[in-house]
Amino acid sequence: MTDTPAKPDARVAAATAHWSHRFLSNGIQLADFQDVTSSIISWDDWCSAWVAKGDVHHALGRESEAADLALSAGEHFTAAGVCYHFGKFLFVHDVAQMRVAHDKAVESRNRALPLLDPPGERVAIPWNGDTLFGNLRKPSGVPSPPVVVMIMGLDSTKEEMHTNEAVFLARGMATLAFDGPGQGEAEYDHAILPEYEGPVGAVIGYLETRNDVDAGRVGLWGVSLGGYYAPRAAAFEPRARACISLTGPFDFAEAFDRAPALTREAVIARTKSADAEAARKIAERMSLVDVAGQITCPIYIVGGKLDRVIPPEHTERLAAAVSGPVVLNMVEDGGHVANNRPYKYRTQAADWMAAHLSA
Repeated sequence: MTDTPAKPDARVAAATAHWSHRFLSNGIQLADFQDVTSSIISWDDWCSAWVAKGDVHHALGRESEAADLALSAGEHFTAAGVCYHFGKFLFVHDVAQMRVAHDKAVESRNRALPLLDPPGERVAIPWNGDTLFGNLRKPSGVPSPPVVVMIMGLDSTKEEMHTNEAVFLARGMATLAFDGPGQGEAEYDHAILPEYEGPVGAVIGYLETRNDVDAGRVGLWGVSLGGYYAPRAAAFEPRARACISLTGPFDFAEAFDRAPALTREAVIARTKSADAEAARKIAERMSLVDVAGQITCPIYIVGGKLDRVIPPEHTERLAAAVSGPVVLNMVEDGGHVANNRPYKYRTQAADWMAAHLSA
C-alpha cells in the first residue's frame, strides 16, 4: 500500500485558492507559485518557503550585478522582493519571521529601483512627526510628469507594485507607491488609520517640494482596502485631480463580518486590536456612507462580480453616492481586484487616468 499524500491545512489551501491570480498578476512566476504551494502542507512553513524562493532570485540578481548587467539585476531583485513580500503578507501570527521576510522584500526592491527602466528612488515623506516611505518612478523623456499616488491595501505593500506601476509609466505618468500607517514599513509602529486623507495630504505636500514632477496634476489609485482609502482621501483632498478605486469596501465593518479568516486575522493585527470585536470597532470608522457625496473629482471604480473578499455591491454603492463624474467597470467574471482578469481593467483605468491628468 502507498501512503496517501497529506493535504495542506486550511490556511495553505485558502491562500493557494484565493490568492493565486493576485500572485501571478503581480509578478510571481507560475512555476514558482506551483513549486512553493505544492511543497508545504502547514501554514507555519508558508513564509520560509517563499523566502527560500526569493533567495533564488536574489542570488541571480547579485550574479547579474557582478557582471554589470544592470537591467537583469533589477528584474531579478524585483522578483525576489515580490516573493519575500508574499511570504510575509498575511503571516501575522509570527511577527519575527514575518519581519525578516519583509526586510528582505524592502532591501531587494530598494536594490532594484536604480537599475530599472525607468529607474526609481526611495523617498522619505514627513508625516505627523514621523516618516513614511515610498518608491517614486518617473517615465523616461517626460519633463515634469503628472503623478499617480498609489495607495496600498490591508496586506499589499509598495514592493508588490511593479506590474501595477508599469501601465502608468508607459503612458507618461510618474508613480509614487507608498506605505501608509498600518501598511508595509509603517505597520509595525502605526495602526491602520481610517482617516487616510492625512497621509495622502502629506504625500502630495511632499510632491510639491520637488521640481521634477507636476504636483498640480496628481491622481489617486487605491487597491482593495486602498480602494476605500483613495476615495476617502479624494473626499477631503482638493489637490487630487482624479481617483481610481479597485474593489474597495464602502462599509468596511460590513465587509469585515464576511471576510475570509486570513483577512480578518490581518485586520486584527494591523489595527493593533486585542480581538475581532475591537478590530470591528475600528472598521466601523472606515465607511464612505457619509463622505462619498463629497467626492467631486472624476472617479473610476472597478468591481469584481465574483469577489469573495469585498461584496461587489460595495462598488456599486460608491458609484451611486459620489457627486462627480464616475465610471463603474464591473468585471462580471472578476474576483477580488479582478486579478483573474487584469486585462479588463488595468489598461482601461490607466488610459482614463492619463486623460484626466493630461491637461
